[in-house]
Amino acid sequence: MNYSTFTQQVVNLCRGVGKFIRDESGRIKLSDIEQKGVHDLVSYVDKRAEQMLIDELKKLIPEAGFIAEESGIVESVVYRWIIDPLDGTTNFVHKIPLFSISIALQENGQTVIGVVYEINLDECFYAWKNGPAYLNGSKICVSPTNTLTDSLIATGFPYYDFSRLPAYLEFLGYLIQKTRGIRRLGSAAVDLAYVACGRFEAFYEYGLHPWDVAAGAFIVEQAGGQLSGFDGGKDVVFGKDIIASNTLVHNEILDKIKVYFKPVV
Repeated sequence: MNYSTFTQQVVNLCRGVGKFIRDESGRIKLSDIEQKGVHDLVSYVDKRAEQMLIDELKKLIPEAGFIAEESGIVESVVYRWIIDPLDGTTNFVHKIPLFSISIALQENGQTVIGVVYEINLDECFYAWKNGPAYLNGSKICVSPTNTLTDSLIATGFPYYDFSRLPAYLEFLGYLIQKTRGIRRLGSAAVDLAYVACGRFEAFYEYGLHPWDVAAGAFIVEQAGGQLSGFDGGKDVVFGKDIIASNTLVHNEILDKIKVYFKPVV
């Protein structure tokens, strides 16, 4: 497989589907919104965008499986796409201009392509196996900041699993006092992309799904960053929590987060 060629095809696909999403953002009505959960929204735009992506990705690798937010799981032996057609649906519904498409390709269980397209700023972040990370054709890398005190941190608020909320709020309080600031954008894929290009020093969140993080986490790695779960584990795609940062502050954040978040049994 020529990973760079496939990546460019996925980038082009994201831009095309992104135009559909952008066009629909001015037309969507409250009556178009469904609730998958109390704080988990979906619309016809999510569903149609996902089908558009799947239809075209099937042409690239007909035998590939899928893990997609709205369609579920279609198993495959070698290749599978992990897709979020609209990461930041709540932003989209409320006309807050920050939402994205996230697509990763895994080969034998390892991510080999990652693309995150932030639709409103027309910023496409991407990377492929054994290559660098890019933003709209220019190479990117993580921030060189080496202390937590000088770091700007991104996070996402829990929206369905509140079992760890007390620990989350305590750790958030610590970071508010000990860092340059905290941001919550509403799209984990964009948060990760911003770590990859050095806008944030780190991102952390729990209660995530593979489609939230697969592409962005891979881009962070290819941009020279470091990934782990809250317990230091390496399976961030299926592990449900993540710390993504430059390598200089990762251990400092990991050591602190272990104080607040006890192992899940």
